[in-house]
Order: sequence, then C-alpha cells, then structure tokens
Amino acid sequence: MPGARTAIETLRAGIARLTEAGLPDPTGDARLLLAHALALPRHHLSGALSQPMPADALRLFDAALLARAACQPISQITGRRAFWKHEFRVTRDTLDPRPDTETLVEAALAEPFTSVLDLGTGTGAILISLLAERPDARGTGTDISAAALAVAKENAVMNNVCANFLEADWFAGVAGQFDLIVSNPPYIALDEMAGLAPDVRNWEPRQALTDEGDGLTAYRVIAAGAPAHLLPGGRLMVEIGPTQGRQVVALMQAAGLADPRVLPDLDGRDRVVHARKPG
Repeated sequence: MPGARTAIETLRAGIARLTEAGLPDPTGDARLLLAHALALPRHHLSGALSQPMPADALRLFDAALLARAACQPISQITGRRAFWKHEFRVTRDTLDPRPDTETLVEAALAEPFTSVLDLGTGTGAILISLLAERPDARGTGTDISAAALAVAKENAVMNNVCANFLEADWFAGVAGQFDLIVSNPPYIALDEMAGLAPDVRNWEPRQALTDEGDGLTAYRVIAAGAPAHLLPGGRLMVEIGPTQGRQVVALMQAAGLADPRVLPDLDGRDRVVHARKPG
C-alpha cells in the first residue's frame, strides 16, 4: 500500500525507542524483535527490510518494544532461546538458559554416561541437550516448580527427547543411582541481588536465582546427597558463580567425593565444579 511504513523505517524507529529507554544494545535488540514480529529467522531479516510492514507485524513489534523498554528479557518476549544445538521455550517461570551454562554441557559430554539426573532442571535445557547427544541414555529432571516442569516437558517434546520429570525439592523422591548428576542451582547471594541487571532481577524467577542466603545452600544439599545417588565412579557437575569455586570444592570434599576441580568458561571465569564418587 502506498505510503506504508517499510521494515527498515520500522527498525530505525524501534532502535530510537530502545536507545531512549537506555537499553545497552538497542540495535541488536530491535533487530531480534523485528525478526520475531515478522516470523523470520534473524539471518533472513536483511532481505525483508525494504518491504512494507504488515499491520499485524507492526502491532506485534510495538508491543515487543514496549516490553523490552521495561527490561523484559528478549527470550521471554519471543518465547524462545537458542542453547547448545537446540531451541527452547522460555517463560517467566524459568531461568533463561545462558551461553555460560554450555560449559557444563560440554564438560558432561567429555565422558560417556548412560543415566543422568538434572537437579533444578528449569527449561530442561541442560538435560535435553545431554540426552539429545546420548539418545541411548535415560534422564530425569527435578524441579520444585510445577510451572517450570511443564515448560521442560514441552521442550523435551519439541526437541524429540525422551526424559522423565519429577516435581521435587532436589533429591526428594528420586530413586536409583546415576552415572552423572548435573545442576545449575540458585547461587546468587541475597546481598548480590540488588546488583543484578534489571532484566534478570525483575523478570526471572527469584527462586531460580537466589537462596535468600549466602548462595551456597543448594550446593550443601547437592554435595551431601550426591554420593547416595551416584554409581561408583559417577560424576557430579554443578555450575557456580565465578567466586564460589573454592567453597564448592570444599563441600564436595567434605561429602567424600573425589578429585573435585574447577573448570573455566570461555571467558576464563570459574564456571563448573566437577567431582567423582570413588569406586
């Protein structure tokens, strides 16, 4: 229609709105949201910029800009997040899967396993990524949030992975032993919460971020319970905050786990602690 706003004009206006809102990457955010509004893969957006904006897409883009200006995470607005080799549904009931957590997946895949337990599974991103690489393995994910488990189940179906999910507080109700236990638990200390970016602090589920204490509560429970749920020689691997390595190593040693060590992420920060059940 003559005079209709083109996608490039819409994009420029969106960048200006997000710049005014003080977002750190207004151009990148606007491009992602425009691709979402147009139902296009991000790498196809450039070819559509000269085209007129459909009215429905324009309304969707405007709503997305409003949400992003309020610091809602991109993944919650679009409802999806790329992680490892897959895409996952994300809601306000789940922690947003982050590239740092791929360090845990990569390390877990460095050795064979036939059974895996993911404690605090959230979106199921860790468990589903591992089982997709080991289709003959069995896996269980636990979470205290029924809403998060519903998202994890949907993600398993979406990614053609068979997994069991259990509403549980860490090991409660978990039967049997596993070759591998993994977890990305809430590790932000209460006094660190105020310093988080508003995208995280105001939008992601608080119980997935902090233990309302020193940030180590989950590691105490996981380290103490892991030996009873690991097969001899089985591995425990947990994501940590970059200053927690020494303390989490000490907890694993106190629980009788062998050879605890800290693994860095791609930026060189401490990211994963790995230990093994003797045997």
